[in-house]
Amino acid sequence: MSDKPEDAPSHCPGTQSDTAGKASACQGCPNQGLCSSGATRGPDLGAELVKGRLASVKHKLLVLSGKGGVGKSTFTSLLARTLAAQDANRNVAIVDVDLCGPSMPRVMGVLGEQIHHSGSGWSPIYVEDNLALMSIGFLLASPDDAVIWRGPKKNGMIQQFLSEVDWGESVDFLVLDTPPGTSDEHLSVVNYLKQLGGLSAVILTTPQEVALLDVRKEISFCRKVGVKIAGIVENMSLFVCPKCKNEAEIFPANTGGGKKMADELELPFLGSVPLDPLLARCCDEGRNYLTELPNSPTVTAVKNIVSKIVKACEEDL
Repeated sequence: MSDKPEDAPSHCPGTQSDTAGKASACQGCPNQGLCSSGATRGPDLGAELVKGRLASVKHKLLVLSGKGGVGKSTFTSLLARTLAAQDANRNVAIVDVDLCGPSMPRVMGVLGEQIHHSGSGWSPIYVEDNLALMSIGFLLASPDDAVIWRGPKKNGMIQQFLSEVDWGESVDFLVLDTPPGTSDEHLSVVNYLKQLGGLSAVILTTPQEVALLDVRKEISFCRKVGVKIAGIVENMSLFVCPKCKNEAEIFPANTGGGKKMADELELPFLGSVPLDPLLARCCDEGRNYLTELPNSPTVTAVKNIVSKIVKACEEDL
């Protein structure tokens, strides 16, 4: 992993204009001199590399939410595991784009694994024969190490994940776990993947209004950058008792808030996922919840949601 300044992303203030590197927002950026010199006005070589590597990927799914703590990484793991389990011939890849808080290695049970670099690129970590994962967590000396990077360095890392990882001959679904918000990581991913087509977003929320407020911003982001929204998922909608399996509302005043928002914004509502404490335990221990508790209401809900996502993706082909 190189420490040299990465090429300035196309969303940098002033890029592709006479004010490149001279705007007030450019102050302090390590690539300010590079932009002002005009070196970034040529073709985006990074985008071409990504296009060459991922040209055969059929579907790209962004798991998004403007709010933190709504279960994006947990849902990403369930989505990817379900996609892989439905069809042994379906190849699924996960890219952990949450560079500052990479949790996918732990959730997928491959914490402490090391990636290898060969002539064909980085080799991802295989969770199953048809399920692979790439995360910056595999590149850190310790899980406690902090990633303290500005936007251009994050952009460079994402570019490497998308252009230098050898996923094999073909990938049917590329699932990207993202951090909260609508910032550098999101802009970089969209900038690189939108050109390839087949890009959709799955918006995750919890029922309470404080989460819905931030999620609305994420929906606005997708519409502004032209990313299709496959649908909205309401997570933690109900509590499932691990002993008696009875269900109870966690947010009684806001139950069904995700569906109400989907209806209001004329977006598909994919379904609700109940909260099961055993799911949190499986994620902490890196165990496969789908095989550990196949009869859980959460598993049933996730399978129904994934079937709707797959149908929406196939309709776009």
